[in-house]
Amino acid sequence: MDTGMDKRAVSCVLLAAGAGLRFGGGKLLAEFDGERLFERAMNVLPEDLFARVAVVSGCEEILAESGRRGFLAVRNSAPEKGVSLSVRLGLEAAKPCGAVLFLVCDQPLLRQASVRRILEAGAAHPEKIVAPEGADGRLGNPCLFPAAFFPELAALEGDCGGKRVIRAHPEALFTVPLPEEELFDADTKEELRRLKET
Repeated sequence: MDTGMDKRAVSCVLLAAGAGLRFGGGKLLAEFDGERLFERAMNVLPEDLFARVAVVSGCEEILAESGRRGFLAVRNSAPEKGVSLSVRLGLEAAKPCGAVLFLVCDQPLLRQASVRRILEAGAAHPEKIVAPEGADGRLGNPCLFPAAFFPELAALEGDCGGKRVIRAHPEALFTVPLPEEELFDADTKEELRRLKET
């Protein structure tokens, strides 16, 4: 698919360092339809549209698989410091680029076609932050940030991610409607089990 996007300008950061405490630990290694959650997230990436993909994790298994796929394996040795550290590490690894897509690993029903739609919206509105939106108006992931917002992303602290930057710049937001189930992030074993039954 030709989106009209210069793929050299866009990188992806896959955030895979969360401890999954509500899940009981090891969430990203849990299976869904025969694939581990982190593998599903990797498989949903339209690699042809990215200059590079950086995977931020403290898990040796995830880092090893990242290397096997030709992604940049970025070690986060202190995930307890919050998601802001993963954002900073991933952003540094993703540069130089004109925009970065941040994607999480716990949305097992997210489709590659939806990720492409977000990237297409970014190509059409290169100055905008692009985020998916559910029918209830709730914003979700993945989110695309142009380079103008990199300094604010790098300045995040604690357990704060890109949503803080979005809230600070409502005028810069462009939303892409996506089905609720694709935006659902499974935080507990029970939530993952219910998703499997849908």
